[in-house]
Amino acid sequence: MTFLKAAFAVALAAASAAPALADSLPDLKGRDVTVVTENAYPPLQFVDPKTGKQVGWEYDAVNEMAKRLNFDAHYQNTSWDAMIQAVSSGQYDMGMDGITITDERKQKVAFSNPYMHSESFMLVRADEDRFDDPKSFAKDQDLLIGAQPGTTNFYTAVYDVLDGNEQNPRIKLFQTFGAEVQALRTGDVDMVLTDGTAGRGYVKATDGALKLIADHPLGSEDFGFIFPKGSKLIAPINAAIAQMKQDGTFDKLTKKWFLDYKMGN
Repeated sequence: MTFLKAAFAVALAAASAAPALADSLPDLKGRDVTVVTENAYPPLQFVDPKTGKQVGWEYDAVNEMAKRLNFDAHYQNTSWDAMIQAVSSGQYDMGMDGITITDERKQKVAFSNPYMHSESFMLVRADEDRFDDPKSFAKDQDLLIGAQPGTTNFYTAVYDVLDGNEQNPRIKLFQTFGAEVQALRTGDVDMVLTDGTAGRGYVKATDGALKLIADHPLGSEDFGFIFPKGSKLIAPINAAIAQMKQDGTFDKLTKKWFLDYKMGN
């Protein structure tokens, strides 16, 4: 539970730190910033099924950055497989989707400094008892994994759980993470890999229908916002990230979305 421990490590950070830092943040003079996301990764970003509103940790974080930096955030949606290329080509100013910072992705887009650290886990149905770690999953040839092509979790499934064959028929491909989870719930696949961040959100949202196998994290990752290379937004966003970490804002958002929030409330 590294993530939640980290979330509360500075939960009582002094609020008085914010005014001292505020003067150091740049003023973006009300410029428009188009932010793209998939809305499929609760509690980071998703559409609340009861209200129909786009909500989540990342929305709150970026909206707070917009206030502090004086910019106007406009949100757009696209699929995961189109997002990085769309940001790279300048179609959007910024992307947020629980995007793992990797050297491969840095060849196409620029990243902010990390705003969140998480570990990767197996997400399964609550009554699953046929396996309890990657080795026992791999051993049973009848078990299937759901994954989105091109994601960190896809490559983890290929190289850290199975046999290194990217065409392995035990990996069933889906266009969205939400579709993976639905297939898991209906029994079409037996496991999906997810960072602890999204996994906890889905466990909470499904009222106990799913669980994380939390004893066996499959590595860790840092999340960052993405930008076209050379974007002048990167330095201001990094400054806001640093300030919001220091003054406890991120910890408050973590408590709100990971502990207090109930889907549909």
